Amino acid sequence: MAWIQVRARAPKTLHETIEDHLLELGAVSITFQDGADQPVLEPGVGETPLWDNLVILGLFTADTPSESLRSHLQDVFESSCQFDIEILEDRVWEREWEQHYQPIQFSDNLWICPSWCTPPDPSAVNLLLDPGLAFGTGTHPSTAMCLKQLAKQNLQNQMTVDYGCGSGILGIAMLKMGASRFIGVDNDPQALVATTDNAQRNSISTDDFIVVSPELENQHLTPSYADTLVANILAEPLMMLAPKLVEFLKPGGLLVLAGLIESQVPAVSEHYLPAVELHIADQTDEWVCLIGRKRKH
Repeated sequence: MAWIQVRARAPKTLHETIEDHLLELGAVSITFQDGADQPVLEPGVGETPLWDNLVILGLFTADTPSESLRSHLQDVFESSCQFDIEILEDRVWEREWEQHYQPIQFSDNLWICPSWCTPPDPSAVNLLLDPGLAFGTGTHPSTAMCLKQLAKQNLQNQMTVDYGCGSGILGIAMLKMGASRFIGVDNDPQALVATTDNAQRNSISTDDFIVVSPELENQHLTPSYADTLVANILAEPLMMLAPKLVEFLKPGGLLVLAGLIESQVPAVSEHYLPAVELHIADQTDEWVCLIGRKRKH
């Protein structure tokens, strides 16, 4: 079965009007895409921000009169936005989507593999993680750099924490690389669900893998708890959370911070002094990963 797709380019101020018209004309789905490469780095909980310039896709069944669609939309919107109409031949869309995701290697012994792929190195540490909710899958430079730094550490029998755990990818990696226990904290309920689901997919025991909201963290986290603590969030929360993250870290424990860009390093680093002296361990484009150990005295 073929489909008719309407593609509209418009400012976000028109998105509700265009969506309403497409639905009234019989669209079976509406998709919003970024029209100008404008990143949305970290929306707040419950927020669904849109880009300033949008590509709006409306999908119609093949029996929809395409010329009537074009005529109606041009009459309503005139020159305020641009419309294209195309025919989409039917395909096995699940397979089309899967082609874009292949195993990713982060060290000699660490891979992330979608569930539909055979691990390239069965003897390596293989994390099974499928793209789904909008949390880390290892493709963002910040997540990738954290994984590479963790792969360099001896995590055997360590107590580990990921503050802002997202998909749980870093916690799963730490347990699979020898850590004895992991606690993940996130303020987004969807992240907690994603983390738990991914742990189950990787056969991680819930006895060793705990995920909680910040409101419940003190039931599990105590001062000097963590041998290794990771926080892959943004510069502002990294600065705000500095006293808490330092408190949770054992003397001599390793702190790994990411989600910030190079120009933000001085301000973020200052918030962790004198307890932790941070330095840039890795950099990809503007994104950096900081590491440091908590002073023992």
